[in-house]
Amino acid sequence: MEFKYDLSIVVPIYNEAENIERLYNVLHDVLSRMDYTYEIILIDDGSGDDSYKKLEILHNEVNDLKVIKLRKNFGQTPAMVAGIDISQGEIIITLDADLQNDPHDIPKLLDNIKDGYDIVSGWRKNRKDKMLLRKIPSKIANRLISKITGVHLHDYGCTLKAYRACILKQVKLYGELHRFIPAVASLVGVRIKEVPVNHHPREFGESKYGISRTFRVILDLILVNYLLRYMHKPIHFFGKLGIIAFIISFISALVTLWMKFYDDFDITGNPFFMIAILFMIAGVQAIFTGVLAEMISRIYYEGLNKSIYSIDQILSKDDLRENINYQS
Repeated sequence: MEFKYDLSIVVPIYNEAENIERLYNVLHDVLSRMDYTYEIILIDDGSGDDSYKKLEILHNEVNDLKVIKLRKNFGQTPAMVAGIDISQGEIIITLDADLQNDPHDIPKLLDNIKDGYDIVSGWRKNRKDKMLLRKIPSKIANRLISKITGVHLHDYGCTLKAYRACILKQVKLYGELHRFIPAVASLVGVRIKEVPVNHHPREFGESKYGISRTFRVILDLILVNYLLRYMHKPIHFFGKLGIIAFIISFISALVTLWMKFYDDFDITGNPFFMIAILFMIAGVQAIFTGVLAEMISRIYYEGLNKSIYSIDQILSKDDLRENINYQS
């Protein structure tokens, strides 16, 4: 895998018009002082404000900026994937556009990458967010995610992370799995380190996250747990469910027969008879679902070239035709 730059900075943007110029200036100031070649990739995820206009103006004024405009608001994960796909840096750094992540922490992440780690994740040890709506749910979610995935981090939700591109480009992301990248990347074997980073209060714009995100995180966690444990062998997951259902059905059938012959209890009015039938059907369905999942898994590994985003326009002074994936 050949790389044109040492670093690629990938930043999804959604309705952050007031922060764009400040974000670029801070990034440029930090990166220009380092002994690395770099590119800055800003992805407009279907913003409804003047974000793209600001990006166009900025792109015409500077030389180290690439701008991607998505056709609509796909979400943070697809926007991030779009930036990752066109990136040409050996190390990819992601962060939020609201300047709550501090670009001055980038050198700290890179020092740890140089020490041999594949992923260096930021830890907002002193978060500048509301306690009830953000901090407490985040702590609970991080402990739960760490427990289930086996990848122990204090702060999965921190977007500020550094990745080796050869690792990150192997990770297939869908839905809202960007926060689970360290866990999903563990499938290919990675060295992960977490380092404390700065966190600033938002000065402009509005937060895109609310308490409703907690429910989405729970659903995504169920998916990640499945991917980590059963992606290569889905029949084992569904097969277990099927076997459990068959056992329950068998026990219920024995209870039904015992009640029929020893208590003269009518089978047609016996609830255990209905349980036996229902769990027998459930067991058969689970087994067949496992077989179908195995077939779908095989198709997945054959590599369908399907993208989760759709690009409307790219502004870049480089030729990116081999990197981009236009999809209507």
